[in-house]
Amino acid sequence: MNKAITDGLLLTPAAFAQGLDVYSSGDGTAGSDTYANAINAAFIPADQDFGGALELIKTQSTQKLRYMGQTPLLPGCYLRITARVKAISGNLPSVRIAGYPALGNGSRAGGLVEVGPAVQLASYGEVVEVSAIVGSGLRGGVDMVWGNAPVYGHFGLDLTGQNGGVVRIDDLQIEDVTGVFLRDMLAQVDVRDYGAVGDGSTDDTAAFVAANADAQGRSVLIPRGTYLLNGGVTFDAPTRFEGTVTMPASAILLLRRNFDLPNYIEAFGNEEIAFRKAFQALLNNADHESLDLGGRKVNVTGPIDMQAATPERSSYATRRVIRNGQLEAATNGDWDTVTVTSQASYSPSDARKLTNVVNVANVPVGALITGNGVGREIYVRAKNVATQEITLNAPLYDAAGTQNFTFARFQYLLDFSNYSQLSKFVLDDIEFQCNNVASAINLAPSGTIFHVRDCFISRPKDRGITSIGGGCQGMFVDRCQFLSAEDALDVPDRTTIAINCNANDVKIRDNRATRFRHFALLAGQNNIVTGNHFFQGDTVKNGVRSAGLILAAQHTASVVSGNYIDNCFVEWTNEQDPAPEYSSEYSFSSLSISGNIFLSGEVAPWFSYIVIKPHGAGHVINGLTINDNRFRSINGFIDRVERIDTSFADMDFSRMRNIEMTGNSFHGISNPVSNPVQVEHTESSLAKTWVVDIADRFPFGGWAIAVDSITMDGPVRDGSNVAQYSVPYVLTDQGTERDLLHLVWSTSVKGSIFMQARMDKR
Repeated sequence: MNKAITDGLLLTPAAFAQGLDVYSSGDGTAGSDTYANAINAAFIPADQDFGGALELIKTQSTQKLRYMGQTPLLPGCYLRITARVKAISGNLPSVRIAGYPALGNGSRAGGLVEVGPAVQLASYGEVVEVSAIVGSGLRGGVDMVWGNAPVYGHFGLDLTGQNGGVVRIDDLQIEDVTGVFLRDMLAQVDVRDYGAVGDGSTDDTAAFVAANADAQGRSVLIPRGTYLLNGGVTFDAPTRFEGTVTMPASAILLLRRNFDLPNYIEAFGNEEIAFRKAFQALLNNADHESLDLGGRKVNVTGPIDMQAATPERSSYATRRVIRNGQLEAATNGDWDTVTVTSQASYSPSDARKLTNVVNVANVPVGALITGNGVGREIYVRAKNVATQEITLNAPLYDAAGTQNFTFARFQYLLDFSNYSQLSKFVLDDIEFQCNNVASAINLAPSGTIFHVRDCFISRPKDRGITSIGGGCQGMFVDRCQFLSAEDALDVPDRTTIAINCNANDVKIRDNRATRFRHFALLAGQNNIVTGNHFFQGDTVKNGVRSAGLILAAQHTASVVSGNYIDNCFVEWTNEQDPAPEYSSEYSFSSLSISGNIFLSGEVAPWFSYIVIKPHGAGHVINGLTINDNRFRSINGFIDRVERIDTSFADMDFSRMRNIEMTGNSFHGISNPVSNPVQVEHTESSLAKTWVVDIADRFPFGGWAIAVDSITMDGPVRDGSNVAQYSVPYVLTDQGTERDLLHLVWSTSVKGSIFMQARMDKR
């Protein structure tokens, strides 16, 4: 039989717009109740998905909807009944196609299956299509086998499950699908019918393309077998993979109707390969902005070179997202760090180059560089084998000359470093399970707006997020958990770092990091670090602590606000300056540290929460705000909350500018400090010069170089106990420690004053 049998017959029921008096709440037989004027049914003329639609409230255990027209059933004819339904509110029902098999006299033909497979509605507003096939023969895909006794049917659908739900139903469709049973298929085409062999060696590309072209809304079946596709294939129709495909790296498989990782796993039979091919399709498909991992875990046996997965692209700058899954490093995978030691020369005049690099071809791009005079988180951004040169992500502070450098290339679950540029890329809700054998994410050498959000980076071996160049420009890291593999180690033994950035405008917000060597090193400017909790303590009494946040730009122009900085400190350094001595520059400037919680326990007394570490002489602080923070040391006092690390050089205290440190609280701190500082001084004996000792009350051991105000606390009296009304002048930065102020009066007097003194000039 074929469609010619039913040509001229009315199969599709009347549209709901024509009236609900032909739609029954019973079996659809003559005289049964209709939905015309029913209180639980209404016609909706302008639904955004359906146009005209029936809105129905489920009030019965099985809410029936049947077309009262008599749909003819002919021997050898197969009809497919289709309904599109979406839930609007209330309880979510199940939906199934159903029918009434009628004999010639209108009575029910007994003993027949009258319902199709049920589909549970899972969310509001999602359009769900249900269908069932009714026919005379027991054929594959026929849901209701009625034989030849019924001569017509009343068709529609059932809503089952809890009452109270509101659904909308599109006009019912009934179509003759007899033709598909000529190939024993249900609404699908089989790639074998178009010449596919599936032996793993015959190129089946043309067959796949032809099957897709002929599907026209039907699904495409890929039966058992291994299908070689040497060219790209795009499926516009839904696919069902029973077999698998193999493809060269350059060929793209695009599943437009099934674009998620689970379907790619079905297609390739290997999670890791499927992830690579799905990512390739993501970057070569305008129809989808995101790749849903479907909650699946991908077992990764070695670093995934993301650019190698897309050999047709060396850069990408359109927003794309990978979300919702887990990448787990196989503990027996290929994760060994590649370490090379090579001689090279460095000149501060060409600050981002190593020259005359011996065996430069063996030095991996993306390797961490260590050596004398090399700061932290210095990486190989690029190399030129012909000229024996290496391009660095940042300058070196004291490496002039020739020496041996060590290059260590860590291995990452996702490695984007072989892209020349990658922008607007998002990793969302992914767990990177590094298992202490792999690092997590390596960024491209350039690009903007890389975004990592709501992710877990668990137990990285070396690094969480690494930037080997400028691919961190404008990067966002939001609401992520960084879980160290070094929790059990004492602080000096830890080596892992959660984040490093080299470029500007980085936002690190609302993250949590546990017991890394460092939480983050930010070498660019205009950073915002807010709402994070990073902690790095251990169980050693009077133990040392490492920096949690490192700011490696002198003019940092950054904000550190609202963080919980736990058993670590903020370090401000110029270790990426090729000429670290002061030379008419902004120097250490433009930093705000406000509203943070600083906490430490059982630390050495010399521990401090804010440390400035100049790598060259002559530097000053030129714009620093430390306001409204909570400083607390438990199980032992610390000397002060701030200090200058003079391992390389001290600072010039005579030229400090624009320092504000007020409104902070100090608990367990021996020397609370502020700037300006409020001083109360009483001179009980007559003196022409009053010596006011600031006594280490300025931050960073600053000098007393300015006075904002002097207020008399009562009269100042001479030797005759007569009040004097003269005003003293002030001599600043007196004494060997420069922390004394001299108030010089016109005559010897005694009394009390209040003074506001500063370590800086505005």
